[in-house]
Amino acid sequence: MQFVLVFNSGSSSFKFSLFPTDSDAPLLNGVAEALSTPEANMKIVPAEGEVQRFHIDADHQGAIAILVEKLPEFGVNFTDVVVVGHRVVHGGEAFSESVVVDDYSLSKMESCSDLAPLHNPAAVLGIRLIGELYPNLPQVAVFDTAFHQTLEKKAYLYAVPYHLYEQQGVRRYGFHGTSHRYVAGEAIRRLGLPESDNQLLIAHLGNGCSATAVSNGKSVDTTMGLTPLEGLVMGTRSGDVDPSLHQFLQDRLGWSLQKITDVLNRESGLLGISQISNDMRTLVEAAENGNESAQLAIDVFCFRLARQLAGLAASLSRIDAVVFTGGIGENNGGLRKKVLESLAIFGFTVDGSANAIHGKESAGVITTDTSRTRAMVVQTNEEAMIARDAKKLVLGVTDHA
Repeated sequence: MQFVLVFNSGSSSFKFSLFPTDSDAPLLNGVAEALSTPEANMKIVPAEGEVQRFHIDADHQGAIAILVEKLPEFGVNFTDVVVVGHRVVHGGEAFSESVVVDDYSLSKMESCSDLAPLHNPAAVLGIRLIGELYPNLPQVAVFDTAFHQTLEKKAYLYAVPYHLYEQQGVRRYGFHGTSHRYVAGEAIRRLGLPESDNQLLIAHLGNGCSATAVSNGKSVDTTMGLTPLEGLVMGTRSGDVDPSLHQFLQDRLGWSLQKITDVLNRESGLLGISQISNDMRTLVEAAENGNESAQLAIDVFCFRLARQLAGLAASLSRIDAVVFTGGIGENNGGLRKKVLESLAIFGFTVDGSANAIHGKESAGVITTDTSRTRAMVVQTNEEAMIARDAKKLVLGVTDHA
């Protein structure tokens, strides 16, 4: 049997999944964390069998070698891996689709590092390490931004001097594209919509959140912008704020630009409002126990999401469905109901029973048959999407389970 190895590299970690080439179900997945520190560790979660957790004294390269050594315990030799697919956060305007990695594409990824300084260098490192260890093994890069390269200028330009776009690439790029693309395809399939005639609003809700308008399978507008800070309220990110907030905080508090950026990215969002947690599950429990700040954070999150979804509808001619995905979107029926009630103008009628079990018995649909507009839940699978692209580009395999 042949396999696709999927990598998601971070500055001190990497996640991995191993897919048979004939299935969207991984044989195993896992993570290596705190690399190059005394706390370095690895976790491997097989589809069947016991989870393995163990300490490792390794950097990225050493952790990859340990993973290779461990694979035979799960019935896989690394020689059975025929392609490695990598998640790359930012492809700028250089990439509108996934690509087989070569020297040219790798240099283009490196040139986007200024736009994603925490993510792209880590992805490039992962690609280079695999290339050094296994130079004949094909690698594929799959970009979070690629799906949104179909946005028109009216949707992606900021109203700032045009030379900032021409010379510095200042524009809206959008993120979570691999998730939005996978979920759009699943929703279109489940609803029986023609591939050339569909109109969807997709809300990817996790610690990071974004919403996207999809027309005929293509992204036409999205909430994230130049960076993943723009748009919706998130776990620790503020989402949209008045740009003059930076000057205000500098004048009033003496904060540096770096300090303000760090606060907006790491201390804001659900955590900032609630002062309790960035985890929606924790906030829901606290709100149910009467915590007003937790309830306020949930209210702001839901209202801002509803408002952004309504705005994205301006890009569509109709709404075939609003689709919820991501850890929060897939598992929080109360939040979905609250958001849809705020979008009463679109005529949603939530089916309480279907919503309570996340649409598991109704192909994901959580609204009644008489609802003027449908809403549904689709579980995202970015890793499967990366594996699909890798198989398609290297093996010519276009079908999937």
